[in-house]
Amino acid sequence: MKKVKFNLFLFSVLLCSLSLLALVDVKAQQFEFGGGLGVATYSGDIVRRLDKGNLGAQGTLFGRRNFDNVWSLRLGLSYGRLSAADIINPIDAMAEFRDAYFKGNLFEVSAVMEYHFLDYLHPQSAHRFSPYGFFGLGFSYFNGSGAFGFDPSNPDRGGYSLATPVIPFGIGVKYKLNNNWGLALEMGFRATFSDLIDRIDSQARFSRNDNGQVDPLEQIRFTYYGNPSDRDWYYFLGLTVSYSITTVKCYAY
Repeated sequence: MKKVKFNLFLFSVLLCSLSLLALVDVKAQQFEFGGGLGVATYSGDIVRRLDKGNLGAQGTLFGRRNFDNVWSLRLGLSYGRLSAADIINPIDAMAEFRDAYFKGNLFEVSAVMEYHFLDYLHPQSAHRFSPYGFFGLGFSYFNGSGAFGFDPSNPDRGGYSLATPVIPFGIGVKYKLNNNWGLALEMGFRATFSDLIDRIDSQARFSRNDNGQVDPLEQIRFTYYGNPSDRDWYYFLGLTVSYSITTVKCYAY
């Protein structure tokens, strides 16, 4: 199963690379290539909201095609280090007792459309900066490890991996250093289709006595498990640098 998921991820990376090459033709308008560094974090059953105590490193490489003055297509490959632990900032007494943790590496391939709110891409624009928003589709592969401190013998411990589609969206601001070089500060949100990045799901199992009653200890063990209706999210905040390759193009006014 792990091999199948990893092969799917490699296929997505290859597809993204081929798509990027397909964009480069003799009629190209304007292209940008770049990369950046930042921080990554997650929210789910261990962390319910953004928490600076669970930050990890993040990096990205991307190619971008600017179609006109405001619209761009960006294809990217990203890496993020995700981790969280109940002991850092437990959401309640049961979470503190559960003492779950996880950590691992996430790889993502994505394609997003960017919309610039100012006439930023026009070669004669008076604006050297512009806020922008983006929305698209992606695919991520996560390889990690985790355990419950309350019960070291719990079978839900050790290494694991998963793959999931993601919906990337967010906001940022770009600034032109000159005609070729640019900077961008971006906050990105990723909605996943999985509740297993933190390896906490709703698959609780209880043992019962002869009277059919659940052992009190087993009721406590139920707190290991999370809300199946809430999917996990992860987030990127980073600074990128890009280099533009421009050919002749007649912009519409």
